[in-house]
Amino acid sequence: MATPRLSREALIGLLREAGLTGRGGAGFPVWRKLAAVAGAPVVIGNGSEGEPASAKDRVLLTYRPDLVLDGLRLVADALGARESHLYLPADLLPHLAAHQRAVTLTAAPERFVAGEASAVANAVAGRAAVPSDRTARLAQRGIVVQNVETLAHIALIARHGPAWFRAAGTADEPGTFLATVGGAVARPGVLEAGYGVTLAELVDGAGGATATIQAVLVGGYHGAWVPARPDLPVSRAALAPYDASPGAGVVHVLPADACGLAETARIAGYLADQVAGQCGPCVNGLPRLADALMRLVHGEPDVNEVTRLARSVEGRGACHHPDGTVRLIRSSLRTFAADVDAHLAGHCRANGAPR
Repeated sequence: MATPRLSREALIGLLREAGLTGRGGAGFPVWRKLAAVAGAPVVIGNGSEGEPASAKDRVLLTYRPDLVLDGLRLVADALGARESHLYLPADLLPHLAAHQRAVTLTAAPERFVAGEASAVANAVAGRAAVPSDRTARLAQRGIVVQNVETLAHIALIARHGPAWFRAAGTADEPGTFLATVGGAVARPGVLEAGYGVTLAELVDGAGGATATIQAVLVGGYHGAWVPARPDLPVSRAALAPYDASPGAGVVHVLPADACGLAETARIAGYLADQVAGQCGPCVNGLPRLADALMRLVHGEPDVNEVTRLARSVEGRGACHHPDGTVRLIRSSLRTFAADVDAHLAGHCRANGAPR
């Protein structure tokens, strides 16, 4: 079924009626993003997927690049774009080159922050793939960056209509999303589900849990740990009490014999190594925060230092990288509070052995 061409007004109205939100992590209404851009913009499809726990964009670009390219063309045509680009991992360039039509392909560096929207815009413009100051809005610069899953949904909504899209999900959060389900499951992989699907349903869709579940990381490395509640819906509304959101669709299952505190310290160390190098909170704050968390893992009684450092970097970075890292660490202190106490007492609850 061919994707129709639409005017700017028709496309914005269609997406507003459908209720589509961005699938890259932020969950912002797509119609608002498109309506905020004036003139002939640069439109970029972001498939960089720097999130280590996610595989959805790679799967989509490998098996259904036509949907991504149709959505990118539709947005570019409707907005009268002067350029359209697709930003993706270097190893996928040959595959997409055989499919793309009038789209410039740009290889994404293998770095976490290289997938942030302003970093994407910088890379496409030939600059370093690092985030710009978050006070400089892309819309004001005439740049539209959409995740590739979002573009695929745009193409499908244009073909089938808003009512078709709203048949899945919930009234407040319509549509489906691609979930990367990993960790302690029998068949890790990418599943499509409607918002409101429960954690148990996603785990069952991945072949079931391979061990007793201790907690689940939702939203990826900038997401949050949530309790192992099988009936917990994956939606912004249901996850909000845990300061969590579906984000980019990551659902990582932590087994009972793993240490959630140690796993968070490992991720925090990775994130501290993935900084853009542009501001003090990233360059100095995140390594110190990751080190303080690792010291806590080894039983040093300094929880207050972790929370103090978290407050010192939050909201002060040039981009949102420090904020996402703080969100993850705070969720670990809540979800694994008993583990914190155990480590301070010289034991790890995951295996009952001394540290």
